[in-house]
This record gives sequence, structure tokens and C-alpha cells, in this order.
Amino acid sequence: MKKHDRYERIVKLSRDITIEAKRIIFLLHNTNTDIESKKKTIVEEADSRLKALIETNFMSIAKELKNQDAYQYHRAYTSGLQEFIEALTFCQFVKNDNIDIWSNINNLFKYKDEDLGEYGLLFPQYDFILGLADFTGELMRRCINTLGIGNTNECFKLCNFVRYINAGFLGLMAPGNKELSRKAYVLRQSLTKMELVCYNIQIRGTEIPKHMLLSVIEATDVNAEEDEGFF
Repeated sequence: MKKHDRYERIVKLSRDITIEAKRIIFLLHNTNTDIESKKKTIVEEADSRLKALIETNFMSIAKELKNQDAYQYHRAYTSGLQEFIEALTFCQFVKNDNIDIWSNINNLFKYKDEDLGEYGLLFPQYDFILGLADFTGELMRRCINTLGIGNTNECFKLCNFVRYINAGFLGLMAPGNKELSRKAYVLRQSLTKMELVCYNIQIRGTEIPKHMLLSVIEATDVNAEEDEGFF
């Protein structure tokens, strides 16, 4: 019964993480503005809320797993962890045009307590990879929104970054892993949409006003059926 109760407590903590992470992602999409002061304020708020999750919910999960076989409880919080990684990497990219590596993010989940001593959260690289795949979806949305305000240079930058991540996923061939295959396929769909945006900017940008390019692209049928052999 103790194991079941612990599992349910972790599920609840993970659910709260997921909800807050989604709110942070929504907040970060408001940084798509030319007003630097507004962008800075939003990033600072997102940063603060991400740190709060690390110091509260994730710390509570780590305490629950202290002296336990963490892998038995991994399924209880993996969805919240992936959503958090999506929000964290999105925030890092908005702030620095880059994201941190797994080992540095893993260090964020190391804790020290006078009573418990040193302890940490189990953060598999697998969760980082899946969260990274979801993060590319946010970059695709940002690319579309950026085109809507006429910032075409940003579209190319975002597309190139997602193309770089996709190249990494091509080396993660895992025939039996449905979740990884599914997310890699969705990643490819996002990249296809972004490439279509960049194609239209490059080919039709001189003949169509920037503010009208988005309506042209939205009316175009995106064929993303061709994948890279994940299925």
C-alpha cells in the first residue's frame, strides 16, 4: 500500500508540473515581439517559474524516491518531466538561441539537505530526447508566428536549428520504440512545415508582401507523409 500511495503522490506532482510547464510555454510564445523590454520581462518570469518547479515539485519527487528503486516510479512522472524539458529548452532558446546539454540539465535535479544529505531525481536521457522532440514543435509554431509579423530572418534561423536536431534524431534508429518513432515523425512534420515557410519566403518573398505570405502558406497543402524510415 505504501508503494501505491507513493506512486499516486508522484503522479499528482507530475500532473501539476505538466500544467505549469504548458502555461510557461504559452507565456514564452508572447516573446515574439520587437519590444525587447517586454521580451526580457517574459523570459525572466518564465525562468523564475521553471526554477520554482525544480525547487518544489521535482524536489518533492526526488525526496519520495530517496532510498527507493526510482525506475519503478519513473512512469509516474515521465510525462511531467518531458513537458518540463520542452518548456526549459524553449526558454533557453528564446534567451540564448541555443539549449543546454543533458548533463548540465541533470545537475539541476541534484539536491542537498541537512536531514537527507545528497540526493537527486532520476532523469534518463530518454526523457530529455523526447522532451527535445516536443520542443521542436514549439519552434515550428514560433516560426509561423514570426512570419505573421514579417520577421523572415528569424524563420530561417529557427528552421536551421530544427534541421540540426532532426539530423540527430536520424541517428536514433529504434525500430521497436513506438514513442520515439512517433515523436521523430512529428518532428519531421514540423520541419517540413518550416521548410515550406522558408521556401515561400525565398521564392515568393519578392512578389508577395511579407504580411500576406502567411495566408499563402496556410492555404498550401503540406505533404509530410515521407519519413526517414522510422516506420
